[in-house]
Amino acid sequence: MNPAPPLAIRSVDMSAPLLGPEPESLSGVSARLALLDDPQEWSFFGQPASGQALTDSTPPDEVGPWASQVVLEGMHCAACALTIEQALRSVPGVSDAQVNAATRRARVVWQPGLVRPSTWISAVEAAGYHALPARDAFNAELRQREQRRALWRMGVAGFCMMQVMMYAWPAYVSGPGDLSEDMAQLLRWASWVLTLPVMVFACSPFFASAWRDVRQRRISMDLPVALGMAVTFVVSTGATFDPAGVLGHEVYFDSLTMFVFFLLTGRWFELRLRDRTAGALEALMNRMPDSVERRTARGDFERVAVRRLVLGDVVRVLPGEGFPADGQVIEGQTQVDEALLTGESSPVWHGVGSQVTAGSHNLTAAVLMSVQRLGAETRFAEIVALMERASLDKPRLAILADRWARPFLVSVLVAAALSAAYWWSVDPGRALMVAVAVLIVTCPCALSLATPAAMLAAAGALARQGVLVRNLQGLEALAAVDRVVFDKTGTLTRDGMAVQGLQRRDGVSADEVWAAARALAAHSLHPVSRALLQAAPAVPERVLAAVHEVPGQGLEGLWQVPGQPDRTLRLGSARWCGLGDASSQAAAQVHLAEDGVWLASFELQEDVRPDAQAAIQQLHGLGLQVSLLSGDRQAAAQRVASALGIDEALGDCTPADKLKHLREAQQAGHQVAMVGDGLNDGPVLAGAHVSFAFGNAVPLARSRSDLVVMGGQLARIPESIALARRTLKVVRQNLIWAAGYNAVCVPLAVVGWLPAWLAGLGMALSSLLVVLNAARLSLTHFSSRSL
Repeated sequence: MNPAPPLAIRSVDMSAPLLGPEPESLSGVSARLALLDDPQEWSFFGQPASGQALTDSTPPDEVGPWASQVVLEGMHCAACALTIEQALRSVPGVSDAQVNAATRRARVVWQPGLVRPSTWISAVEAAGYHALPARDAFNAELRQREQRRALWRMGVAGFCMMQVMMYAWPAYVSGPGDLSEDMAQLLRWASWVLTLPVMVFACSPFFASAWRDVRQRRISMDLPVALGMAVTFVVSTGATFDPAGVLGHEVYFDSLTMFVFFLLTGRWFELRLRDRTAGALEALMNRMPDSVERRTARGDFERVAVRRLVLGDVVRVLPGEGFPADGQVIEGQTQVDEALLTGESSPVWHGVGSQVTAGSHNLTAAVLMSVQRLGAETRFAEIVALMERASLDKPRLAILADRWARPFLVSVLVAAALSAAYWWSVDPGRALMVAVAVLIVTCPCALSLATPAAMLAAAGALARQGVLVRNLQGLEALAAVDRVVFDKTGTLTRDGMAVQGLQRRDGVSADEVWAAARALAAHSLHPVSRALLQAAPAVPERVLAAVHEVPGQGLEGLWQVPGQPDRTLRLGSARWCGLGDASSQAAAQVHLAEDGVWLASFELQEDVRPDAQAAIQQLHGLGLQVSLLSGDRQAAAQRVASALGIDEALGDCTPADKLKHLREAQQAGHQVAMVGDGLNDGPVLAGAHVSFAFGNAVPLARSRSDLVVMGGQLARIPESIALARRTLKVVRQNLIWAAGYNAVCVPLAVVGWLPAWLAGLGMALSSLLVVLNAARLSLTHFSSRSL
């Protein structure tokens, strides 16, 4: 069975009438929700929580718990995220729910035998929010519509603010007797009329959110803001209609409109910056084409939806199109943009027989490819899954901020009430406006954004450089590491050997040796044979007869020269070549002999990655200790460590030994980062404070790691550590600013020195400053000099 690829855009009509703000009948909503209860639709916005692949023998509703992704509308703060999590977890059959306030996405783990998507989506609706399948084609339209509405509200508030300020200006600059009472009253009426569109249209999201919270008996960050707006408008309206009344004769329409404009401006900028970070996932998913040309049985091509492809199909990918699946090029050659996989912008040349990956882009010429992997089985699907997990993860500091958000809001309301009570006895005309200033200035928006904004910006910067963050808490741990532990094979070294030297018998030319070695090695796929073929210079080929390979020993062939007896050439171990038990200090030594007479010896060592030494030096430059743990022989591990300048090397390690050494380092007080890629690295990757795996690592290693280096560049390890340190520094700056802002402004508001409009400006600017400070991390471009 080949299920529909979960990454392709599906033609399911799940747009605004179901989950957007437009009204619809209950029967219509129920019918549309029922579409999501079809098991064939579940892979469209989720996958089995266990990672199990779907087959004919394991239909969607029998694979165990599902992990589904949804986009949320109507969220404004961390308190909203907690409310949605509580609503989802209260549904029987939902085992876990994670909501990220910064990306407005949720991950819901649910049991198909106990609950269906329509039930837990209805729970979100009942809580006053809207949920949309995370991979619905309507998501991009939804985000664009939200930005347009925010821009319209900001524009209306700005226009009305300027007009109200124009009408308020005479009262500020006129002297005694310059402005008649009738003219002053007319200006108040004009200001009231111009403030109405601001209250009805521009402020509607705040009032809708606050009213929803009141009905649900909960508190969010919009409640004190909406309460402040309402109180200001009521006080000013009372003064306009009844200047001699208990609310006094002062109007604050100018302060109100100015506050609303500043707040909406800050939120609009915050929305743009957040979407630029959160939209990275959507941009990644959009690399997959909607349709592709498939070759028919007649030999011509027809354009079909990507979800209709099956294994073995032959498709034609045109220049400018994305590859729809993992496969092999069977005709043509082209350059391919694989920045998604490697983080490198340079195109890669692909010809017949080369492997191409879903999500990469064809640049220069049309090619035919045979489909080998589809949907969730592709590397592209793994990358999207990693990014989705990171976008939903909550760092430890963000969890603490979320936990304290609601109690802090309660304290805000209490402080505002106490301030109003005090000032009512001192100056009743100012009491309500002081309470409004306290409500506005203490709204903890900046505090809730301080950590997730920085973490997501850093994760986006790393993703653009080919490092995918699976766990945002890993960035926190990465900033604190003081020791980096490497596996050897496949991490510091490549999966192969390299010729380091050649010794030959006197009188035998190098060309003769290489010609014989090439003729034998061409008949073997052994790593030593591949290394010899790669190192061999261009010399005339020697034709051998009856070449055969003896596993574990070497190769043998006959060199037939007309008029001369046949000579037997052997390439392999000393014993195989009849040379006794000769040994070398090299990692490996292979010999060439003719009729039992030694001709030459090739010394080989593991092929160390060319950037390994520079990466180790960069780690030392960051003040980190570097260790090597390997399952290979101690001598081989020590040679690699000495060549690269690694501080400590231990060989002959079993997986249990690696974990034991790691625990000992942790007990000694070290914060350890582990880098590995092998099957036996799974336990130690899981046990480290933070771990890296390479993109070509086995699935178990990737599943146990916190960060995945897609392109295999070791330089990304020190660069990631340096960026993690910068990220934690930015988080601290944001938290200090948010706390300091409240510490300074709250007393000023309580004593009546901070007017409402200035409080609104301060709150908007504090949130915007936090987001802008975090956005600096998304501009990071890695280079050796950046460290």
